[in-house]
Amino acid sequence: MPRQDARNVLIVGAGTVGLKIANYIAAHPEMRRTVCGFLDDRKPLKDGVLGRTSELPHVARTRFVDEVILAAPHNRDLTLSVLRAAQRLRLDVKMAPDLFGCKTTGGTEQVGGITLISLHEERLPVTGLLLKRALDVTVAVAALALLAPALVLIAILVRLTSSGPVLYGAQRVGRKGRPFCCYKFRTMVNDADVLKESLRHRNQRQGPFFKIANDPRITSLGRFLRRYSLDELPQLWNVLKGEMSLVGPRPHPLDDFSGYAIEHLARLDVIPGITGLWQVTSRRDGSFQAGMSLDTQYIHRWSLGLDFRILWKTAGAVFRGSGD
Repeated sequence: MPRQDARNVLIVGAGTVGLKIANYIAAHPEMRRTVCGFLDDRKPLKDGVLGRTSELPHVARTRFVDEVILAAPHNRDLTLSVLRAAQRLRLDVKMAPDLFGCKTTGGTEQVGGITLISLHEERLPVTGLLLKRALDVTVAVAALALLAPALVLIAILVRLTSSGPVLYGAQRVGRKGRPFCCYKFRTMVNDADVLKESLRHRNQRQGPFFKIANDPRITSLGRFLRRYSLDELPQLWNVLKGEMSLVGPRPHPLDDFSGYAIEHLARLDVIPGITGLWQVTSRRDGSFQAGMSLDTQYIHRWSLGLDFRILWKTAGAVFRGSGD
């Protein structure tokens, strides 16, 4: 089973060199790489060959690729085409060149005796991302400790006021499309998921989102918990596990994810959050595209300062009881 933090690698060229690179990566999990498949213009679509080189954008998005390794026979047009497509998708690109027995002097990597040179490398804010994770862990631990009595009280009230489990664990889509169990205090009747399909015709949101006013599945206590976002406190545990962050695009249910178009997959490049830009700017906007646009803005504009501003606005919205 691949590591959760492994980088997804797409190899262009399923010949001898490409297969050797793939086999080496598979045999060395310490490299933190997973080969998701090959692109090849001549090989049949089997044995890991996912498509042709012209399909790189589609395959890269649907397979959540981080890095492209060019191991195809040398062709200037092909190399430039792959490089340009990968740059637009913000992917790292490496190439296995024919060095004619010569040795390089730097900027290379050895993979199974094959030299890879870097053609393009995305610059990630490594320090900022480490600080973001540190903030997540610090705030989650402190909040869980300080709010422990309130969490116990809410759990007792949920148990006393309606039948069913205290916590509602639902599958959500996380970074790179990986599903995880997202925790909330249960605010609906126990068979809410079964009733959802019978209420689908009343959906008031555009696109895959599902939302209706005065949802009959919500309990009286659940309405109060939702108003002050208290139902989402258990997601601090998801933050500690690294499945979520304090701030990021909200994780969507699996049935919403199934309605994504190819361009929507970009929001899964980052870890989902308890709160996000959409929640503090356009929460009442039912447009699926508006939510996607704000998520994309957040990803492209991300900084720790932006996270702090979103958290500050979220705190104000919670105290005002503006949740639904």
